[in-house]
Amino acid sequence: MKILAIADKEDTRIWDRYKPEILREADLILSAGDLDPHYLSYCVTYSNAPVLYIHGNHDEKYDQTPPEGCICIEDDLVIYQGLRILGLGGSMRYRRGTHQYTEKQMQWRIRRLWLKIRSCGGFDILLTHAPAAGFHDSPDPADICHHGFEAFNELIRKYQPKYHIHGHIHDNYGIKAPQISTNMQTTVINAYRFFQLDHDDTK
Repeated sequence: MKILAIADKEDTRIWDRYKPEILREADLILSAGDLDPHYLSYCVTYSNAPVLYIHGNHDEKYDQTPPEGCICIEDDLVIYQGLRILGLGGSMRYRRGTHQYTEKQMQWRIRRLWLKIRSCGGFDILLTHAPAAGFHDSPDPADICHHGFEAFNELIRKYQPKYHIHGHIHDNYGIKAPQISTNMQTTVINAYRFFQLDHDDTK
């Protein structure tokens, strides 16, 4: 299965200077947040794949203008062609506003999903906006907005998903982190702009 992960910045190769192969080759599109809702609607229109999304910390506009034709998997676990995907949007709380959470609030959101995770036998992809603590996040104690959640590490440790796809960390923030790394046995992918993933479900 070819998965297109997108987040944070609309890529001109997809939107303005349309390259049809980027969208048309995708079997599934996952949005990790902070994208124009019209961009997501464009992606679902010009691809043959569903678009599943969660919210970033700047996605208040989705309340008035939700992405048309796309599926929100916020606080949910969905199964697409056998692939189990857990969605947890938002960032660490740094100001008043929606889609921001303290560490305890994120832990509470996860606890509410416990029964569904158990009934599905775990999950294959953890789709979040923020990263996990210590993986692609900001090491600056003052940069609360870009801190990762320890709760995600606990999820990865317990359920051992194949992938953790996140956004929120832009390549111009000065945070020296690779786009792809490993957290325990889980492949961690920063979907900033876009990342093309070829998932082999036989492994």
